[in-house]
Amino acid sequence: ERGDAVVIPTARATQLTMNREGIRRLAAEELGLPTSPYAFADSLAEVQAATDRIGFPCVIKPVMSSSGKGQSTVRSAEDLDAAWDYAMAGGRVNHGRVIVEGFVDFDYEITQLTVRAVGESGQVETSFCEPIGHLQEAGDYIESWQPQQMSAVALASARDVAEKVTTALGGRGIFGVELFLKGDDVFFSEVSPRPHDTGLVTLRTQRLSEFELHARAILGLPVDTTLTSPGASAVIYGGVEAKGIGFDGVAEALAVPETDLRLFGKPESFTRRRMGVAVSTAADVPTARDRAREAASKVRPVG
Repeated sequence: ERGDAVVIPTARATQLTMNREGIRRLAAEELGLPTSPYAFADSLAEVQAATDRIGFPCVIKPVMSSSGKGQSTVRSAEDLDAAWDYAMAGGRVNHGRVIVEGFVDFDYEITQLTVRAVGESGQVETSFCEPIGHLQEAGDYIESWQPQQMSAVALASARDVAEKVTTALGGRGIFGVELFLKGDDVFFSEVSPRPHDTGLVTLRTQRLSEFELHARAILGLPVDTTLTSPGASAVIYGGVEAKGIGFDGVAEALAVPETDLRLFGKPESFTRRRMGVAVSTAADVPTARDRAREAASKVRPVG
């Protein structure tokens, strides 16, 4: 309030995006952006009532969680008890509240990295990275690539949605806006007010990675979202339950053309914990995806 400090992006943006209810109500109810049908529920009985309205299949998530934790795809009423229990165990905090989302029959999903930074005018301006396609499993990203091929109409709609939601959140920095695409129709999913896991691909594909863009936007420096090469990333999973791990196969992975590794330095490995990522470039996205998957498959965390 005194103006002694600037919160990046804004305190309101952090509050809303950490809570699925806050960001969904902003996007759908205040901004009128297209989303999947949804309802919020505070009990198993309310979840059952919500699925009566929304139907199956649907997705049940805690209002506060990340990386797929507590998230279930439910295909029948018989699965609701287990989905409710999983959501209660998987939230960042136990709010006892979930979102029930209707299933969107999408063709593909993207992350539209959106940068709000001070431009030549001296005012905050919005710019976009090339769209990032990605695959998820149980709400957890396993592969991403850039650029995602899409029609000019779909790209314009995606950027319109991303600009509207990030402008409403305000502030400066990079935002990872997650969107579903069905033909040229765009559906808002979620937004993160920070570098996004699927955006790790930008470590190789852009002149400035998503991390550099975020830092520049925070510091009031010029940004540049230029794509320098098609590329892809693939997750390296732990595969073992162990502490104090090392990695085998690093040299073999780095022998894959145009490939680099980022090993996260986590002190403990779990079977499905993301321990690193392989990032590759190529003349085209399919080749880059093949290279990233090959490199990731060669790295083996060992206890």
